[in-house]
Amino acid sequence: MCRPIRVRGIRGAITVERNTREEIIAATKELLLSLIRENEIEIEDIASIFFTLTPDLDAEFPALAARELGWQYVPLLCAQEIDVPGAMGKVLRVLMHVNTEKSQEELKHLYLKGAATLRLDLSSGN
Repeated sequence: MCRPIRVRGIRGAITVERNTREEIIAATKELLLSLIRENEIEIEDIASIFFTLTPDLDAEFPALAARELGWQYVPLLCAQEIDVPGAMGKVLRVLMHVNTEKSQEELKHLYLKGAATLRLDLSSGN
């Protein structure tokens, strides 16, 4: 028996070394490709992606990285994180909405590089 297809959210974050176009694009691609690999996602099953950046990252839109990957028809949106005093800087976050038969417990949320400390309960130690 097939499980119903539902829209599920997959979270991810990665730290970016420097506020440059190249670093933001590279980090975004690393995070997106890791999320689709780890969750066995087909591009056609991505409903939308919402990106946020901490205020110290403004050299490029992370959505450009998805377009460079060929994801022309995935709806994308970028925004700035709330500037909370003392919060970790240089963090790029993503919320990917996917159509899937998987349960919430089966999805793999990824927190890479320095962002692994943001969600130790979900981090794979990358």
